[in-house]
Amino acid sequence: MQRYIDVRGVMRHQWLSRCFAIALIPSIAALPLLAQKTQSDKTAEQQNREAGQGDSSGAPLGIQPGAPTIKTKDITQERKIAPWVRLPRYFLQDQKAIWTSPFHTSKAEAKWWLVFGGTTAALLASDKWTSKQLPNTSDQIAVSKWTSRLGAGYSLLPISGTFYFIGLGAHDERFRETGILGFEALADTAAVGMVLKLATRRERPLEGDGNGGFWAAKSSFWNSGFPSGHALSSWALASVVAHEYPHPLIVPITAYALATTVCVSRLTVRQHFASDIVVGAGMGWFIGDYIFLKRHNRDLEKPSAIERLKAHVHIGGPARAAQLNNPEAERSALFKEMSTAEN
Repeated sequence: MQRYIDVRGVMRHQWLSRCFAIALIPSIAALPLLAQKTQSDKTAEQQNREAGQGDSSGAPLGIQPGAPTIKTKDITQERKIAPWVRLPRYFLQDQKAIWTSPFHTSKAEAKWWLVFGGTTAALLASDKWTSKQLPNTSDQIAVSKWTSRLGAGYSLLPISGTFYFIGLGAHDERFRETGILGFEALADTAAVGMVLKLATRRERPLEGDGNGGFWAAKSSFWNSGFPSGHALSSWALASVVAHEYPHPLIVPITAYALATTVCVSRLTVRQHFASDIVVGAGMGWFIGDYIFLKRHNRDLEKPSAIERLKAHVHIGGPARAAQLNNPEAERSALFKEMSTAEN
């Protein structure tokens, strides 16, 4: 009787997975049409690239600035709804770029894919051994279960929303952008994770024979272990926050430390193998990196009118202009001092 129930459950999961795959086909076919850039997007993209000229922040896969999620006119005209209206179109553009990124990689950038693939292969080969090295006590499971909740959607979405609404209320556009880019990154990771889970259907450490078999009969899309969704989402949001606020250094350190804590907890709670987590974390970081470099508004890097005014106001002390928080200005000043020293 139990075997009959298990067979029915497997058949039901397989039927749901096939229905989901069939439902994706029209969406994938319509993706190029729905993801088309509008003229406003093209204009904003050109302006964003011009504003970002001289930016020293590099990208492993050569990502070029695109139309920002929050455009400059949204800020100047106080348009609060417009970024959310265009977000679905940007999400489709993101998906197109993410899934086709391996086909647009140059030879110089291919090393990142080789390193990532080699690491994944090594972890897959040692997953069973690694999983058995844990103490696997009841206390370990209990603590890990609570810690892993930091990487769940019901935790990450409110964090992203908090960034957005605090920034909106305080008129802090950088904070506001962090929130909406975080939301965009979480949506992208959810879609990527969903497709990969559907494609791999990997057993978790406590399922089947404990070997983590792929395309297993007892595993399903809804419970597939590869990759770790918690690792994907937590590292994507951490990547966005770290890119938005690289200074002070405590901000990116804290963001990545929390994401790492989530990853470790998913291993110690025995919900994932090490390869599930590392692949999820790597892809999550890449998606967060892509979202920031593609959708960040470079005009936010320019000093505000108040900062420019403060740079020319001197109250006591030496009559030396204050330095603006502008990377290009800092580099120019450094080169000038070096030239003077050499002469």
